[in-house]
Amino acid sequence: MVQRTQHLTIRGARCSFGPEDAKHASVEITGDRITQIHSLPPVHGAIVADSSDIDLSGFLLLPGLINAHDHLHFALFPRMGNPPYLNYVEWGNDIHRGFSELIARHRSVPKDVRLWWGGIRNLLCGVTTVCHHDPCWPTLQSPDFPVRVVQDYGWGHSPALGGDLRKARSATPDGCAFIVHACEGIDELAREELHKLEQLGLLDGNTVVVHGLAIDHEGVLLMRQRGASLIVCPSSNHFLFRTLPDIPLLRKIEKIALGSDSPLTAEGDFLDELRFAMQYAGISPSTAYHMATTIPAAILRLRNAEGSIEEAGRCDLIAVRDTGQGPAGRLETLSANDIEFVMIGGRIQLASEGTLRRLPPSIRQGLEPLAIDGMIRWLRAPVTILLQKAEEVLGEGQVRLGNRSIIRVPRDIEAAHACCGA
Repeated sequence: MVQRTQHLTIRGARCSFGPEDAKHASVEITGDRITQIHSLPPVHGAIVADSSDIDLSGFLLLPGLINAHDHLHFALFPRMGNPPYLNYVEWGNDIHRGFSELIARHRSVPKDVRLWWGGIRNLLCGVTTVCHHDPCWPTLQSPDFPVRVVQDYGWGHSPALGGDLRKARSATPDGCAFIVHACEGIDELAREELHKLEQLGLLDGNTVVVHGLAIDHEGVLLMRQRGASLIVCPSSNHFLFRTLPDIPLLRKIEKIALGSDSPLTAEGDFLDELRFAMQYAGISPSTAYHMATTIPAAILRLRNAEGSIEEAGRCDLIAVRDTGQGPAGRLETLSANDIEFVMIGGRIQLASEGTLRRLPPSIRQGLEPLAIDGMIRWLRAPVTILLQKAEEVLGEGQVRLGNRSIIRVPRDIEAAHACCGA
């Protein structure tokens, strides 16, 4: 993200310091860092603020979420397939036979545009850092991209479709995660993939397996012995294979994070995935909180306190209405409609219409409105141009982020925003 040497203070909110720990606090920010956190009594009435204050009384501040696995370039694609399948190879072959025209049409949208929509899809649900499973396209390295994309990692697609995985591993920077799909399915092909990685010498403390649906007791033991990590995507697994990860078994692996995968197979966005995991995969709210914050930060080798709110750490924050619940309890029912404020590296990237009015005029500059499922959010992104370029291929009114529709914001709303000093 673009770094700005600015000084801000967020006041009035309850601040999350863990899944069950939240206190009223003011958060002082300089540039992209949290410089000080002051515990405060609850605030009653309006805050008297200066031009560098943001009044978020009535809100709960959470650390920015970390999406450990996404395919950003598929953000505009619909769900595809005729499940159930036995493994991911079978699914891939099927959609390329049965949905070839639909795939070709969506691929006709310029890749840069599709990647931007992938960033926006994450931003809307409070993700501040995302790991993209594909080459790190130049667009993803832009300081203006709407969310932070992990830059230092290695990846291979999978044992069946990944090409030369040893070569991919050797190209991974020292000390960085090497991320690979494996065991995505319910048959022998899926079950054997972990052992193939072991035979190739690719299982160790830097290895991150994505999906792992077919990992059994022996596989869990092997993962533990090698210190490898796991990213699960339960709703994708359920859609494709009509089964869910065995969380009681897989939790014996030291580090497990959550990923949203892509709209091709997933239930929805990252918050939809979190709710699905809690409702259907037996993951507790407290565990889910860690799987979306501190655990992916550790797996992906993030070194600036991403996934937490602490002094000297990166200032990645999201704000939702405070219902009085603990952070993990609030997470249990959270959807993109609840995300009203997102700050990444000390810079505001998203505001609801309500929080927009609380921002100093200078901070509002550069925010553009997006109407999604009838809800308006103001984003630091070239929304108008991106929508125009997508509609040139897909048709006016046909652009969707997963199952959510996007429409142009009426000009009178933009004009009213401008009149307010933005």
